[in-house]
Parts: sequence; C-alpha cells; structure tokens
Amino acid sequence: MPLEPVTASSTPGATASTPPSNADQDRRRQYRRLKIAGVVGLCIAGLVVVVGVVSRANDAGRLKTWTKAQAIPAVNVIGPVADVGSQPLVLPGSLEADYNAPIYSRVSGYVHAWYVDIGANVRTGQVLATIDTPELDQQLIQARADLDTAKANVRLAATTAQRWTSLLAQDAVSKQETDEKNGDLAARSAMVNAAQANLDRLLALKSFSRITAPFDGVVTARRTDIGALVNAGAGATTSSELFDVAKVDKLRLYVRVPQSFSARIVPGATADVTVPEYLNRHFTAALTTTSNAVSDNSGTLLVEMAVDNRDGALKAGDYAHVRFNLPAPTTVGDTQLRIPASALLFRKSGTEVAVVQSDNRVQMRHVAIGLDLGQFLEIASGLRASDRVIDNPPDSVSTGDLVRVVEPLKANGADDHAAD
Repeated sequence: MPLEPVTASSTPGATASTPPSNADQDRRRQYRRLKIAGVVGLCIAGLVVVVGVVSRANDAGRLKTWTKAQAIPAVNVIGPVADVGSQPLVLPGSLEADYNAPIYSRVSGYVHAWYVDIGANVRTGQVLATIDTPELDQQLIQARADLDTAKANVRLAATTAQRWTSLLAQDAVSKQETDEKNGDLAARSAMVNAAQANLDRLLALKSFSRITAPFDGVVTARRTDIGALVNAGAGATTSSELFDVAKVDKLRLYVRVPQSFSARIVPGATADVTVPEYLNRHFTAALTTTSNAVSDNSGTLLVEMAVDNRDGALKAGDYAHVRFNLPAPTTVGDTQLRIPASALLFRKSGTEVAVVQSDNRVQMRHVAIGLDLGQFLEIASGLRASDRVIDNPPDSVSTGDLVRVVEPLKANGADDHAAD
C-alpha cells in the first residue's frame, strides 16, 4: 500500500491551527445575541410576574380595606338647633263666608220668575225671585171680607148701644140690658181688631212672595226654576232652599291648633295665609276669637280669624295653609333643642336618639319631647347643642356600634314646622 504524505495539521501535538471561517463567526455572534435576548426575556417575564403578584396583593389589600369599610354602616348626622325667637307653625285651615244664608220661601206656591244666578253680586233687598200664591190670594180676599163684616157689625152695635143708653136715661130700659148692648159693642170692636190683624198677617205673608237678598253678598247657589212648586218654611217636609247668599268681602278662617300651642294663641296674633290657586300670593289673617276649649276628639283648639277679601280673590270653602309666627315659649332651665322627627327611635325602653361620639361610636340617648311640631320636635332634655345626632338611624343601631359619617355635621335647617 502506498504511504500518504504527512501534513502538519494531522500531526499529533501540533501547535499551529487554521483560522475560523466567516460563517463560524456569524454563527457565534448569532448565538450570543440569542443568549442575550433569552436572558432579557427571562428578566422581563420575571418582572411581569413580580409586578402582577405585587399588584394582586395590593388590590387584595385595598379590596379587603374597602370591604371592611363598607361593612361599617354609613350615617348622616345633624346638629340640634336651639329654639330662639319666633317659631313658625304651619297648619291647614278652611275659609268660610262671613255670613251665609240659605234662602227658603215663607209662602207656598209656584216660582213665577228668578232674576239672579250663581255668582251674581246682590244688594240688600234686591229681588231674587217671585212666587205665585193663588191660595194666599184667596185667603186675602176672605180676610178683607171678614174685616168688612166685622166693621159693619160694630157700626150696628154702636148704634144699638147709643139708643139703649138714651132709653136708660128715660128709665125705658133696664141697666142690665143697656150694659149688654155696650158689651156687644166692645166685642164687635174686638172682632174688627182681630180681622184687621189677620189681614195684616196675610199681607205680610204676601210680601214674602218676593224673595229678596238679606244682605250684600254673592249668590253661591240657585236650586229652583220657573214653575217649581215650593212649600213654606225650612221645616216643611218637601221644602228646599231656593238660593244661597254669602257675604264674602270678609271671610272667616277656621284653624285647629294643637293643644301644645294653644297657650301661644293670644289677642293680636296674626297669620300668613296661602291657598293652592295663588301659590305666590299671601293674605293676612287676624285673630278674632277662639273656642276657649280643647276638643276631646282631636285635642285641638278651634281658632277663628278674619281675612280681608274685598277684592274677591278668595272663595268661601277654600282650603288654606296658615302660617303662624308664634312667640318662643318661656322655659325654665336649659334651652330646648329642635331635631327632625326622623331622628327618633321608639323602643320599649322609651324614646331615644342615636348620638355619634368622637370615636365614631354610637351612644343611645333617652330624650323627653317638649313639643311635637309634626315634622320637627322640641327636645326638652337628653341632648346637647354640640351632639351629632344620626338622621334616619337604622332600627338595629345600639350603643357601641361603629359607624361611618358620610356627611359633615349640619343643622336640621327647617324654617317651617308642620303640625297635624
């Protein structure tokens, strides 16, 4: 076998080497770049994992804190307000005419005509209607005839008495007979007077066939028509009123004031009045009188006031809102405080309010109600002006409960107190 030539590269232990090619260098650079990219990717992935874990931990902490905070009841607090100066009180009232007269017929008959309708302004004595009275007309004819008969009889009795008196002077008749004739003359004269009185009575009744207005006012109702049969008097079984006439230039205002305020209704008291049809217009009412007695049914004092209505804006029967500016009560001791009725809790142990202390813990306070103003209450004892009172407290609230105040302390801020 022929021998191959020996080269330096194949000789063991040789120290010389062949330089790497360009391809090998490119492969090595690419490998380094991939290695660096892998390391950077691993770092980024690790950072993402760390950030995610930290974020989840923070979110979980915040959620836990929020959940814990939400578990604490949120409450609104108010500050009691001291009653100082005048005290507004709004009550419902009703307006009535100063005078109101249902007009009935005093004679029986048929309506001949009517001259005014509802809403008409009438004067005293103005004719509202006329009534035909055929039966009364016949009674008048009979009464006049009875009067003529009585007058004729008295003339005859007078002549007879005069003759018998003359004969008595001549002793031609007895004194007894003469006295009888004079007595008959007196009786006949009395019958004339009776007949005249009966005629006058029937004439007075005849005058009632003209239905007239008893005073200046407004016709508020007409309940008859031409040809209608009417019976005399309000007590007749089939009678009915023909007209209603009301005097409305001044109205009476009736208000029922709760007993707790009755002592403050004093002479000279006034009130501001509004009605639904004039929301932006105010009328003034002045105290006229009171019933001076508290109703055992409603526990209220009936108050009557007068309202000027010369312009006719108000109507009898109107519902009205009456606002009194009452003087503050004179109390001995601490000033009474006012809170909304919504702040009260009625429990077996009594009337309580929930007060928030400085550490946001609840303290239940027993309170005594001085005056019930309807929407608001005067508290006679149990509260201080600096207390923070929970408005609309939950029924389950109790002393020591932790609460979260969502609104700053505010006054109850009501100007009007509505009382039922």
